[in-house]
Amino acid sequence: MIKKVCFQLIFSALFISASSAQDSASNSTDTASDSFNDTTVIYKNQSFTLADVVVRNNFNIAAFIEYVKNDTTFYKAFRNLRVLNFSSYNDILINNKKGNLQASLHSTTTQIHANGCRTMVTNEEHTTGDFYDKKGNYNYTTAAMYASLFFTKGRVCGETNIVKGTSFSVSNKSGMEKHKEQLKQLFFNPGTKIPGLPFIGNKVALFDKDVSKLYDYRIDQKDFMGQQCYVFTITPREDLSAGEKNDIVIDEMITWFNAKTLEIILRNYSLSYKAGIFDFDVTMEVQLEKIGAMLVPKVLRYKGYWDMIFKKAERAVFTATLFNFKE
Repeated sequence: MIKKVCFQLIFSALFISASSAQDSASNSTDTASDSFNDTTVIYKNQSFTLADVVVRNNFNIAAFIEYVKNDTTFYKAFRNLRVLNFSSYNDILINNKKGNLQASLHSTTTQIHANGCRTMVTNEEHTTGDFYDKKGNYNYTTAAMYASLFFTKGRVCGETNIVKGTSFSVSNKSGMEKHKEQLKQLFFNPGTKIPGLPFIGNKVALFDKDVSKLYDYRIDQKDFMGQQCYVFTITPREDLSAGEKNDIVIDEMITWFNAKTLEIILRNYSLSYKAGIFDFDVTMEVQLEKIGAMLVPKVLRYKGYWDMIFKKAERAVFTATLFNFKE
């Protein structure tokens, strides 16, 4: 069902350092905040708050936003997993409505990529409860989606990590194939409308006029694990009416960029929605690192609840820890 895709989300963004926003953002105006010395920049009728330290570093808001809309670097990081050798610690917990453990999987796996093909070896695995059904298939949608990201079934050949020229489309697709395509767009390009996703598809287009007016956008500079980073934060406006709050899907998105290399270091996001026939409440964190010339996911943490009609509610926590990358 279409609603299976609703518990995953990611926001794509990239910082561009160039000339000042006043010089390059067409029709832009600046107004100093009464506190914190922040600066508000209007770009294409949308407000962005820049911390003083960012302004002094000649942050180019126009170039930044246009790059946000077209960025594929996060998608590329996950596509790189298709052409690398790596190992993974996999920890998946499924809880019941009382918060008690219902099923789990703990395993260590190794992906082997050779001669244009990839396979996976399970080094060790331990499960509890009804994690698998009688046929050995995943008994939970959360587990199946985890497997689609980090596990390889059988021998898969002919894949590349090329993203240039690729696009997400649900045309001529149905069933799970359609759902997977919607998931890819939601996960890797959430700033655009998602066709065929009821109630939510238009509410995640963060730079569309009708959606952007519901959010605050802020860019700051902070330290993360000894690295200076630019931080892009998106949160709902605090003065929303009750009706406007009903249109909020994205509760928070934060992306961290290495200030020297401009590479993505960390993304945190949370989303929730209630729509009668289904509801969900999900938080995720993705940490990335550079392996040689390739950016790859290093740690992915997920905690979420989702429920939909004709399907059991799922409450899950999982962590994927990836290591031993080799080309």
